Amino acid sequence: FLSTRRGAHVIPKYMFGRAMDRVLPAWCWRYLPFKSLQSMFAIGLLLSRGRVVNYGLPKPTHRVLQEHPTVSADLLNILGHGDAVVKPTIQELRGSKVLFVDGTEEEIDVIIYATGYNISFPFLDKEVLDVVDNKVSLYRNVINPQRPGLYFIGLVQPWGAIMPLAEAQSEWAADLIEGKCGLPDPAEMQREIERERESMSRRYTQSSRHTIQVDFFPYLDQLHRERRRRPTAGQPSQPALARA
Repeated sequence: FLSTRRGAHVIPKYMFGRAMDRVLPAWCWRYLPFKSLQSMFAIGLLLSRGRVVNYGLPKPTHRVLQEHPTVSADLLNILGHGDAVVKPTIQELRGSKVLFVDGTEEEIDVIIYATGYNISFPFLDKEVLDVVDNKVSLYRNVINPQRPGLYFIGLVQPWGAIMPLAEAQSEWAADLIEGKCGLPDPAEMQREIERERESMSRRYTQSSRHTIQVDFFPYLDQLHRERRRRPTAGQPSQPALARA
């Protein structure tokens, strides 16, 4: 059984013979209006796999690209063959049985929870970084404006592979440590953090899973521009690595 709280757009790993995050060329992500991308993806999905309701899944209440994708090459085949049955959210656990909100009850052997995760840094004092409702106030998802010299690598959720973005973040951090580039002043960084957060909140459904969401190519371009930013006159250098 597959219990789901709401509908989702199930996206295959490959479409038209290409990996999903490479179906559209980079310039589309960089320059096309977001609504145009939505329409292109919606048409492509409809042609390649039909409607998710045909497989027993609930109809999504959001448009494609408004949530982090549910990527699977196998799920729709499994549902179509009847190897799994879709159920609504769980209402109650009754010993070895599970009661669902639609009133049905099933004998269940094993429950696998796939409920997401909470972002936390229990090894850091809250004065260093305080995460509230999964929201992390980091400039370009890497730097705390009030803590220069502390870098967070890989704390992003992209449309696409995370490894190239983590590599670009690391190169930027290395440039900052070596003094090859600079940062805006803390107030400007904080304003940019709020602007990006507001932009993402308009783009995606309201959920704690989208607080570190980025678009692959636009975000990569941001990091490349940061590496070209010259240090400003009088800007303090990055703290040297400390030895305990």
